[in-house]
Amino acid sequence: MILINSVLGNVADPDWARRLCSVEMDLIEIDQWEAQKSRFRKTTTKGAEVAVSLDRRTHIRDGDILLWNAQALSALVARIELREVMIVHLDDLMNVAPGLAMRTCVELGHAMGNQHWPALVKDNRVYVPLTVDRKVMASVMNTHRFERIRFEFVPGREVVPYLAPHESRRLFGGAEGPVHSHTHEHDAEAEAIPTRTGSARDHRE
Repeated sequence: MILINSVLGNVADPDWARRLCSVEMDLIEIDQWEAQKSRFRKTTTKGAEVAVSLDRRTHIRDGDILLWNAQALSALVARIELREVMIVHLDDLMNVAPGLAMRTCVELGHAMGNQHWPALVKDNRVYVPLTVDRKVMASVMNTHRFERIRFEFVPGREVVPYLAPHESRRLFGGAEGPVHSHTHEHDAEAEAIPTRTGSARDHRE
């Protein structure tokens, strides 16, 4: 059993990136919820048993380096699988009467609040990290049959580049690792993520 009690760095750091370019890397794969824990046990992709015991204020981020052996040129790196995100598109509401747009947004907020779904509003989109099965979330959206609203499910890693760092932390709790955003922390708008699905009326799993 290998005991890990600190994080050495992150692969996004230029110095570490150069150091790791030609080394043998083992991975410890965890999901974003496990990454919020300071203590857990896992088996690496190469079969090593690892016990993580970090300070309570320290949490693992994607790409964190947990072990480094300069002589053997080997390293253990954290790979965090981010959950999907439901993106609710509100852009079609810009072309309807203000009363209808306001009513639809209030109904959407009420429905999400009843489900206790965390949400981030950015421009004409609402980002909701999956906290339950996507079929359950799709069922809720389809049941309400919101007018002029479309939604889709997108892998978390595809969403991160379009969010400012503080927005990404709200969705993923910091598990996403260092953020190289397409938008500045204070930008009002972000580059659009291509839409791939239909409306709340016709989206079925």
